[in-house]
Amino acid sequence: MLVLLPPSEGKAAGGSGAPLKPESLSLPGLAPARAAVLEELVELCAGDELKAREVLGLSEGLRGEVAKNVELRSAVARPAGEIYTGVLYDALALADLPAAARGRAEDALLVFSGLWGAVRITDRIPSYRCSMGVKLPGLGALGAYWREAMATVMPEAAGEGLVLDLRSSAYAAAWKPKGEVAGRTATVRVLHSQVVDGVEKRSVVSHFNKATKGRLVRDLLLAGSAPASPAELVTALRDLDYVVEAEPPTKPGKAWSLDVVVTQIHH
Repeated sequence: MLVLLPPSEGKAAGGSGAPLKPESLSLPGLAPARAAVLEELVELCAGDELKAREVLGLSEGLRGEVAKNVELRSAVARPAGEIYTGVLYDALALADLPAAARGRAEDALLVFSGLWGAVRITDRIPSYRCSMGVKLPGLGALGAYWREAMATVMPEAAGEGLVLDLRSSAYAAAWKPKGEVAGRTATVRVLHSQVVDGVEKRSVVSHFNKATKGRLVRDLLLAGSAPASPAELVTALRDLDYVVEAEPPTKPGKAWSLDVVVTQIHH
């Protein structure tokens, strides 16, 4: 099982350790593209701060993020699983996983990134700010820029088994599973169900969405579940007491769509 995750906007800072070693990152086929994005991002942030903030979509209060990007090559690098924070990663709680589940997480999880393309949770990276929605002056929109490199690297990374795609739309733009890989890919939408005046109403709520996705992955890892296909994933999630509505693709080369219906957040 390969689980595709979005990163978090906020990143943990500080800590101690050696700086980034680009050659040590997983998916070495992405190395040339990573080097190009890193170079332009550092150069942009070392120049006109106002322009850098505008390109990165940062407010005045986040000007420190620009300075942080200038130091990316020399800054402390830590495992990506420690760098990414926020609602999804709080619910996933990687640091608290028992050894066996932690090992499964290291094998299964792949975090997409505007700067790195995609990294495993053991890859050591510095704290950075650069979302997939950014349009760099030289390389252009990152979602489109990453497509070529991803098209080569990702089918191999996807292996033979299930691909559980939990990315947000900006990150999904960088790689879309095709052909037989798509047939064993499941995307998940989280719907919040509320009964109003006796009528059920469903809505997509960002917080529920992220927290549920994190919890769902954690539960699969803890259970030692190894679903090999979207149909097996539906069964595995239902066994874990999730309410899942599945829509198999109507034609070949399309992914499965899963709706996970929640009525409340479990902390």
